[in-house]
Amino acid sequence: MTYQNHSVSRAADIFKALGDGSRLKILKLIAAKGNLLCVGYIAKHIGLSQPAVSQHLKLLKSVGILSSERQRFHVHYRIDESALASFGVDTMALLKSFGAEMDLTGTCEHHDDEETCTMLNSTV
Repeated sequence: MTYQNHSVSRAADIFKALGDGSRLKILKLIAAKGNLLCVGYIAKHIGLSQPAVSQHLKLLKSVGILSSERQRFHVHYRIDESALASFGVDTMALLKSFGAEMDLTGTCEHHDDEETCTMLNSTV
């Protein structure tokens, strides 16, 4: 297996971003849902404020672990597996290896005529 040649600082930035429990919970939630999730859904689901989640998402996006997609009033985030794959890490296998205690019920849905996403079937 051949890995891309990265600078030490790039590797440090990526792995530093993964060194925070809240960011790992965010990634675990996005991976488990298998779709795009908005800030509000993530915040309600893991118990952090929307501004705190936004800052975590901004950092994860800046190092390439997440990508985002604007859908009218909402920005939804998804995992970009290529950031860790270039280091030989299977992102989804890594995220499945922890967090069994997390409640991963509910879905995030947005409606084109609404400015907020709604959580469906959630116990949060």
